[in-house]
Amino acid sequence: MSKFEHFDANPDGRDFAVGDIHGHFSRLQRVLDEAGFDPVVDRLFSVGDLVDRGPESELALDWLARPWFFAIQGNHEFLAIQHVQHRPLDYRMYKASGGAWFLELKPDAQALFAAQFARMPLALEVETACGLIGLVHADCPLPTWDLLRTTLLGHMPEQSGLEEFCQWSRKRLQLQDMSGIPDLRALIVGHTPLPEPQTLGNVLHIDTGGWRSNGSGYFTLVDLATLEMNSPPTSAPDTGV
Repeated sequence: MSKFEHFDANPDGRDFAVGDIHGHFSRLQRVLDEAGFDPVVDRLFSVGDLVDRGPESELALDWLARPWFFAIQGNHEFLAIQHVQHRPLDYRMYKASGGAWFLELKPDAQALFAAQFARMPLALEVETACGLIGLVHADCPLPTWDLLRTTLLGHMPEQSGLEEFCQWSRKRLQLQDMSGIPDLRALIVGHTPLPEPQTLGNVLHIDTGGWRSNGSGYFTLVDLATLEMNSPPTSAPDTGV
């Protein structure tokens, strides 16, 4: 696994980022259709948490195989890896967070999913005409993006707890920290469900609960060229799969 991935600017189409998907790929596809997403030239970058909670988690491997879809490893992917690797895991929490579908799979299927999840990077960056965009699941644990990149690429000793911070931290939101990441145009994260996107400095929190079972949320798409986001639906969201 490469813990960090770089993507050159897209010369032919548009690039988008999306918040946590949590097993609702049909809902996401409808949002992409509404945005006029063209898989021939456009790309979609996910902040992770493709699985758990929703009924279509098993489609994650199909989406990961699509040449225009790129995702970082969220904490829910990491929970599956922990199970397969027989690492300490709070199973009560895992089931309550939607992991029962994974535990019900046969061991060979679990191993297949975990192997693909382990290949997902912890962070990625995308070049745009207006500057560099970074993505992690929860937050950047280091003061600059360059330091995170250098560390994840193995050029510096990894700090204790770095991966956990990338995937689990809500500190920036809790503190309403406006400091941002100075060497990025924007950092895009998910992990914490919010009623609407929230920007702290240049950090965009975009998990707006499009996966919620009661249909109260929606998927936020960010155009990486402009940082513009789609508007929430004006009518009641479709609660189906």
